[in-house]
Amino acid sequence: MSKLFAICVPIVKGKEEVFKNFRADLNGKFNSGYKENRKKLGIRERSFHQVTPMGEMVIVTLEGENPAEAFSKFAAGDDEFTKWFVEQVKEMHGLDLTQPPPGPMPEMIVDSGA
Repeated sequence: MSKLFAICVPIVKGKEEVFKNFRADLNGKFNSGYKENRKKLGIRERSFHQVTPMGEMVIVTLEGENPAEAFSKFAAGDDEFTKWFVEQVKEMHGLDLTQPPPGPMPEMIVDSGA
């Protein structure tokens, strides 16, 4: 049975252009590395860009056998994609994937079922 994990991370004010370039590279020159990485981690990732009155955000969903564990392994690896990804996430979100999360993992609060 597949499990779901979701997290919402704000884009640091002034880093919107970094995000725009990241998005283009993730869907372009780093796309094969991204897909290989997520396959290796055993997850399907879907991400959404959301503009709100409080700023821009990215909503990330991970689906697989253990998506929370996969999230904790995003920085594990010394390949070109992983190094690039970790650097970009730190710059545009202020989130250092090489460190434990600054707070508790996201908590599902409601599920309407299938």
